[in-house]
Amino acid sequence: MLGEGGTALSEFEEAARKFLARGERSVDPKRYRAVIDSLDGDFSAVARDAQKTGEHLVSGNITAASWIARICGMSVTSAADRLCVGSQLESLPKVAAALGSGEISFQSASALCHLHEQLGEKGRLFDEDEMLGFTREYSVSELRKLCHFARHVADPDGFFNDAEESFTRRRLHISQMADGLYVVDGLLDPVSGAAFKTGLDVLAKRKGPEDERTRSQRMADAAGELAMHAMEHGTLPRRHSVKPHLNLTMTLEGLKGELGVPPADLELSLPISTRTAERIACDCTMSRVLLADSMVIDVGRATRTVSAPTRRALRVRDKGCRFPGCDRPVNWSSPHHIIHWTRGGPGNLPNLVLLCYYHHRLVHEGGWQVIKSGREFRFMPPDRVLMRRARGPGLRWAA
Repeated sequence: MLGEGGTALSEFEEAARKFLARGERSVDPKRYRAVIDSLDGDFSAVARDAQKTGEHLVSGNITAASWIARICGMSVTSAADRLCVGSQLESLPKVAAALGSGEISFQSASALCHLHEQLGEKGRLFDEDEMLGFTREYSVSELRKLCHFARHVADPDGFFNDAEESFTRRRLHISQMADGLYVVDGLLDPVSGAAFKTGLDVLAKRKGPEDERTRSQRMADAAGELAMHAMEHGTLPRRHSVKPHLNLTMTLEGLKGELGVPPADLELSLPISTRTAERIACDCTMSRVLLADSMVIDVGRATRTVSAPTRRALRVRDKGCRFPGCDRPVNWSSPHHIIHWTRGGPGNLPNLVLLCYYHHRLVHEGGWQVIKSGREFRFMPPDRVLMRRARGPGLRWAA
């Protein structure tokens, strides 16, 4: 690039090495950042000059951004950002001077330069003094929002066209890894993304002191809860005249939790633990299938593990998740068998309690216990032992 190996650059390199080798590490971070930002602005101008000379074409690169990214160890996005700043600073002398003097940061200058570039022929509407005033008043994040606002005011059609072009970039890809976990990668348009994030934020709140999940784990659980809720309440369109659902296949021995049984087979996924299958079976529609020599010889009628009348009574009684401190309403909770019905537990109201998606999993896979005490329910963590004194026949506890 221009100036490589030159006297000025060599002197700067020597000064930089001397500064980095300083004994006293404490420096003013604001002044330090201002120097770096001014250098970043100068680098942008150098990159722009190199683009004009066509050096990237000589090196066999189609774009200057890809060439700069390669030789400077940068991402293409960062290189393109520098080229935009270098190009626009040529027509924005006041912004260039403020950046060079350390008055404004490089990120603020970048926001202004991108706005000026987007305005195109309407760049005359860009008031440098006014915009520089905004950089002193607002944070970088607020300034970027202000630039979007200014763009729409000055060029609503261009703003709309750019938004439509960005909309075409939307995508969502879900793939399963070898261990059964799913990888989700995608881009959502601003409205869908905001709606999705809002829904997850509400469901991802920490649920008391026993909730040790990280923020990202709570967001992942919220995504699953959102999908399960939509399927359970029938709000999704039917497919082939059938409501969207998960198919889980397991043996009777596996359903009873006997030792040495194979895992449950979850459609569109890998096999899952019998504990997880037990949680799903707490509230599901079940069909009996009899096999002989691997051939189906009988299919029983589909029945719910919790009947509709019992479900209604349970919703009236519990009014939501019964775990202490949980605020999930009744529509976001599902029945849990205190004594699982495959182990002889009845499907009547006294043996049922409403739990939300998270706390239901906490009981089955997390090892928590639900103990009914009169009309109340007690939840015992796995590391806590409930001590109870033995009582002889015919004896009563002392008052």
